[in-house]
Amino acid sequence: MRRLLILFLILPALAMAAEGEVAKPASPVANSDIASQLLQMLFGLALVIGLILLMAWLMRRVQRVGPRGGQVIKLVATQALGPRDRLVLVQVGGEQVLLGLTSGRITPLHVLKEPVSLADAEAATPEFAQRLMELLGKDTKDKT
Repeated sequence: MRRLLILFLILPALAMAAEGEVAKPASPVANSDIASQLLQMLFGLALVIGLILLMAWLMRRVQRVGPRGGQVIKLVATQALGPRDRLVLVQVGGEQVLLGLTSGRITPLHVLKEPVSLADAEAATPEFAQRLMELLGKDTKDKT
């Protein structure tokens, strides 16, 4: 790769030397002033920043397009044991696995024979959402 880059840089200079032309340093155009050059540079900078923001927005939109409800792996519960250690209960298909997470390792601790149900936490979520919508003065049926 480096050889190819050097070849592309040296080849035009060799061609010009063979024709008898000596490469002259580029001189600024006499009629150009600093304000127009600064304006051109700022316009280019704004264009590049705009393209970066557009690409970030597109990446977020593309990541949301995937299926949401059909996930195979679901996080059921988590419990912190320390600043860097925690227990995580993950459901994979119809099976639940208890994992131990440390700063450098994930260890499967136990595969549960009977899945743990968290009916209390799941039942509270829709009621909270409904109450919040009532407080905000929005109709819960108009969700879009």
